[in-house]
Amino acid sequence: MKTRVRFAPSPTGPLHIGGLRTALFNYLYARKHKGTFILRVEDTDQNRYVSGSEAYIQEALEWCGMVPDEGPVNGGAYGPYRQSERTSIYKKHIDQLIASGTAYYAFDLTDTLDTSRKEAEKKGETFRYGSHNRMQFRNSLTLSDSEIKAALEGDYVVRLKVTPGQRVSVTDEVRGNVTVESDLLDDKILMKSDGMPTYHFANVVDDRLMEITTVIRGEEWLPSLPMHKLIYDAFGWETPKFMHLPLILKPNGKGKLSKRDGDKDGFPVFPLEWGEDTPGFREMGFLPEGLVNYLALLGWNDGSEKELFSLTELEAAFSVEGVQKAGARFDYEKAKSVNHQYLSKADAGTLLVMQKAQEVLNDFEEEKQLQIINLFKERLYTINDLEEEIAFLRNPYPYDEKSVAKIQNKNPLMVLKQIALLLVNQKEGETIKNALFQWAKNNDVPLGLVMQSFRLSLVGKLTGPDLFEICTLLGKNVSLKRVQNFIQYLS
Repeated sequence: MKTRVRFAPSPTGPLHIGGLRTALFNYLYARKHKGTFILRVEDTDQNRYVSGSEAYIQEALEWCGMVPDEGPVNGGAYGPYRQSERTSIYKKHIDQLIASGTAYYAFDLTDTLDTSRKEAEKKGETFRYGSHNRMQFRNSLTLSDSEIKAALEGDYVVRLKVTPGQRVSVTDEVRGNVTVESDLLDDKILMKSDGMPTYHFANVVDDRLMEITTVIRGEEWLPSLPMHKLIYDAFGWETPKFMHLPLILKPNGKGKLSKRDGDKDGFPVFPLEWGEDTPGFREMGFLPEGLVNYLALLGWNDGSEKELFSLTELEAAFSVEGVQKAGARFDYEKAKSVNHQYLSKADAGTLLVMQKAQEVLNDFEEEKQLQIINLFKERLYTINDLEEEIAFLRNPYPYDEKSVAKIQNKNPLMVLKQIALLLVNQKEGETIKNALFQWAKNNDVPLGLVMQSFRLSLVGKLTGPDLFEICTLLGKNVSLKRVQNFIQYLS
């Protein structure tokens, strides 16, 4: 059977990077097994639906290079791919379970259930609606046919009829066997009073009808696994394989990474911006390759020390055996470090089309824009660092006093006057480098003093990319003016 996996988010807001990592592992699993990667939008909870979420999810996947093979936008033979468009399918399958006696109608009022819940709490118990008490409630198991017919004219839900005294066992590819006693399980609601299916029911039906062979999702769904097994059993269906991924944890402390953590510590938790006040990794200057590579390392490794993987390499290397059980702690500095390595190797033309690069470089000539990118890209951790890195090209930083103090008693004026002389004589960049080094050698002047004096005059501090390429970028006239200003400053 051909491998088919699905990423099934709910359109209730922007896609969290935990969800994006789930999508990535689904995508990699599909590509590794030459299978199909499906996007299914689980929008049955209309009260939580947020406009724009679905388009956001599609754009985020495409930005990361994970274009769905099937989905609401990409089409396919197993649609519709929005659950809100599949209600007739769910109704048909609900009727099938009702007819087989594995599900039943429940007509209980909210007040009745609330009262039962409070009574259980008084006893220190957790309220469950199941085999031990279902006959005490108003449902199709306790009413006559005529009463049921009348009750169906009003509001009702449909519940799964869980058989007591069973051991429900399912194998998870990451965590091994999961076993629960059926007496501990509720008669879960399968269809809500508004006629929409619950997550549990729609999830199972859709996975079956879309021929999903492996369900890969976050570990928060692990407790639902026995219930899903019971729904498969109620239909007489074979279950797919299951793989529950570890959580992405907070950088510090306990618990799952949240937007609040990002807001507090100044890092994104979404791939793309959501509104004007919530930038994503893209707007924070990440390359999609850098983000994808880092997310792959959160909960998976190939058994080696290798850290840099292209998407193609990840497709070949990914395996279930490499997925860890324990949660993976998010580290923004590590994410930037991975991104830095991609920026360093990226083609300048690719970086130049990024929005931030265009904003920062729009007042430079096009030829110089490429020169600037090539010169500075190895110093960038995100493309947004470019603005600060090149600030001195427009105006030199204030002279670093500590650096100035180090050279002040070594006669830097002599060096600077020689540099000015060379610049006046039409020399710049690599040309001035050769002449300046030869002068220093002939006059027994330390190269360290030469380079520090020149760099302070052009930049204002002792850090930055290649000095003579800076000189070329600035041009002879600007370089000469800065050297003369530094001479005046020292004098």
